[in-house]
Amino acid sequence: PDTFEEHNLNRQLLATLESLHEPKVQAAARRVAGINPAVTVIPHQMALSRENGPDLLKGVQVAVDGLDSITSRLVLAEVCEGQSIPLVHGSIAGWYGQVTTQYPEDRTLQTIFSGHTSDQGIEQILGNPSFLPAFVASLETAEAVKILLGQGTSLRGRLMTIDLLDMEIAVLPIDG
Repeated sequence: PDTFEEHNLNRQLLATLESLHEPKVQAAARRVAGINPAVTVIPHQMALSRENGPDLLKGVQVAVDGLDSITSRLVLAEVCEGQSIPLVHGSIAGWYGQVTTQYPEDRTLQTIFSGHTSDQGIEQILGNPSFLPAFVASLETAEAVKILLGQGTSLRGRLMTIDLLDMEIAVLPIDG
C-alpha cells in the first residue's frame, strides 16, 4: 500500500522526483508498460495478509520477497506454503544481505526469523546503501528464473550471506 517517499530515492529504481507520493504499484505498472506494453500488470494497492494472500497469489508460480518487515515475510511464507508456491527470499541491512529459497514443505524463513522480537530488522540501525537492494534483487531474480526454467541448483536449504563491506559471499546450510 506504500507510496514513494524521499528516503526511497537512493535505493528504489522506480522512485523518482516525479513519483514521490505516488503509490508504488502505479509507478511499477507505468514503468512495465513503458518497457513492454504486451505485459499485463495487475496492481493491487494493499498490504499482504493471511486473508487476502491466497487471492493475491492465485496463479503465481514463484513468489519473490520484496517486503520490508519480518511479520510480512512470515505471512508471505505461510501463504506460499498454503498455496504450494516456492518463495525466493532476500533481505538487506547496511552492507549486508541474504538470499534463500523456501519450498512449500520447508520452514526456512520461520527458522531464520525464529525468536524475532521486533518487526523491523537491523536495517533500521545500519541503513541501506543504494547499490545493495539492486544486487540482492538480481540474485533473487536469478533464483526465480532458475525455478521457472527448472535449471541449476537453487538455494533451497541454504542461505547465501552477502558482506559487500569486506566483499565476502558465503553459502551456508540451513535447517528449515
